[in-house]
Amino acid sequence: MKATQILGGRFTWKAEEDKEYGHKDNLCSCQLLRGCFECCIKCLGGVPYASLVATILCFSGVALFCGCGHVALTGTVSILEQHFSTTASDHALLSEVIQLMQYVIYGIASFFFLYGIILLAEGFYTTSAVKELHGEFKTTACGRCISGMFVFLTYVLGVAWLGVFGFSAVPVFMFYNIWSTCEVIKSFQTNMTVPGDQICVDIRQYGIIPWNAVPGKACGPILENICNTNEFYMSYHLFIVACAGAGATVIALLIYMMATTYNYAVLKFKSREDCCTKF
Repeated sequence: MKATQILGGRFTWKAEEDKEYGHKDNLCSCQLLRGCFECCIKCLGGVPYASLVATILCFSGVALFCGCGHVALTGTVSILEQHFSTTASDHALLSEVIQLMQYVIYGIASFFFLYGIILLAEGFYTTSAVKELHGEFKTTACGRCISGMFVFLTYVLGVAWLGVFGFSAVPVFMFYNIWSTCEVIKSFQTNMTVPGDQICVDIRQYGIIPWNAVPGKACGPILENICNTNEFYMSYHLFIVACAGAGATVIALLIYMMATTYNYAVLKFKSREDCCTKF
């Protein structure tokens, strides 16, 4: 009987102990979950969203410009060699320039891949420092100098890419003129108003091949056959995509300009103003 009571008391004590420890475990798990949630919110607060969007847009734009532009330039040389300049010496200089541009494209892709990562990292560090996510806010003259250098370099690259965007629109304009001329030839052939042989496109007027290049121009059915080739179709649309990629890169650099300029201003005037940033 005593053994039973003692045994029963022992079981009762164990049950109460397990209940108390279970309550403590639930409390610890709740505190752990709350700490993880607060940590996630704190980390998300330090994300430079503008720099992140600009980096994604910059990578996409540069990839489209470099990839599509490289293939479109190769197709353009093939069209010129087959239909507008049969003598190799007439377009030798153009071939060398296009080959040089293709090498420049490789350099642009590599440079902007590294530069985008550096700007994104600078955005993370600047945002963390400004929002004091890792302790008391501190800035040095070296840090401000580096931020100012990124501001200047981003402005220079933005102006340069405005020129690249305008330059990439030139082949789109040329191919559009050729394509629209082919559409005119088709419409005249359908209406039987003017013979298509009288409608020509002279590539020499664009200055990409010399005036003594033979044949230098294409008329009527020959021009229509050029427009129906896969090389013309692919080159035309790839130049359009490359131009759009250059435009996307310009927009990304504009966002970078705003982000780096704002971050630099906050780093410089944080001691005098109570401001924060998400850039």
